[in-house]
Amino acid sequence: MFLSFDILLTIILCYIIGSIPFGLLISLIFKKNDPRLEGSKNIGATNITRTSGWRLGLITLICDIFKGYIPLMLLKNTQITPDLLIFFIFLGHLFPIWIKFNGGKGIAVIIGCLTAYNIIYGLIFIFTWLIVAIISKYSSLSALFASSVVLLIIFHNHDSLFLTMLIIVIMIFLKHISNIKRLINGNESKIILKK
Repeated sequence: MFLSFDILLTIILCYIIGSIPFGLLISLIFKKNDPRLEGSKNIGATNITRTSGWRLGLITLICDIFKGYIPLMLLKNTQITPDLLIFFIFLGHLFPIWIKFNGGKGIAVIIGCLTAYNIIYGLIFIFTWLIVAIISKYSSLSALFASSVVLLIIFHNHDSLFLTMLIIVIMIFLKHISNIKRLINGNESKIILKK
């Protein structure tokens, strides 16, 4: 597809929006420690919850979800294919330009993107995550399982999003390599609701 100036500007904008490091910004606003130096050293909602409490973790989660949801809802009826928008929003979240390309693991932002693209995909992701989390108490395992389930459903539906989602899921797994190793070794941190 030929990239016109408007299309190029839009995908750059999607990348920049995806790059907003809400976890870090929220930690700084509420005068908490830098999440990149604590816990899993990640700016995502799970590590913010672990290092700064569930309230700030929830705020981070909501912000990251809407970071994927809002731009896609505003742009999905334009001439630009949604898969391109989703990919660059997701890419911005994983590799944000503002903090040396060291971002989150992409779960919250892909929930937002999927919900805007097809609300059924978003709901399946959320409910799958919740079910696996309740059973296993592992956030990382829940994320990997939910990503895989949604990918299979997209494939089953012959959805044009499949190739983009396949690349995204591979990137999610790569971002979770350390978590996968800890899961295998039995020392991955569990979700502790009382905290």
